Amino acid sequence: MPEVLKVSADSNPKAVAGALAALLREHGSAELQAIGAGAVNQAVKAIAITRGFIAPNGIDLVAIPAFTKVEIDGQERTAIRFLVEARTPPAR
Repeated sequence: MPEVLKVSADSNPKAVAGALAALLREHGSAELQAIGAGAVNQAVKAIAITRGFIAPNGIDLVAIPAFTKVEIDGQERTAIRFLVEARTPPAR
């Protein structure tokens, strides 16, 4: 199971991107979890920034969005999760 990074509307996308890049280099995959439009916006920015961080290493990434349910303070909330995986482009 990939490691989960929780992203909020106040998260710094560059900091999230650094953490995400480290997880991708180490494990090959990670998951971002965001609740709310602002948090989803920061998560998408972080994914785009991460792509720039790891591209010089010959690694591309793919992000698969999905809905998931999470419990916060006893209430069920809907979150967006991004399964982010590193992939090596095919040899030419």
